[in-house]
Amino acid sequence: MSEVETLGARIDALEMRIAYQDQTIEDLNQTVVAQWKQIDALTRQIASLADRILEAEDNAGGRGAPEPPPPHY
Repeated sequence: MSEVETLGARIDALEMRIAYQDQTIEDLNQTVVAQWKQIDALTRQIASLADRILEAEDNAGGRGAPEPPPPHY
């Protein structure tokens, strides 16, 4: 092989590697975006559940107040 053919083969190999790397980077980027969307949804869900728990505690009344003894005491 001549030097030009060798360089051409090396360039072809590098171009193929870059093409595969570009696809891998795009796949990873899509995965990260999907994970962030899921994290955001879960964060909102946790905040909503925390609000519901606080509301339920408020509606239960007497937070921390002792319960009066039953009438037979």
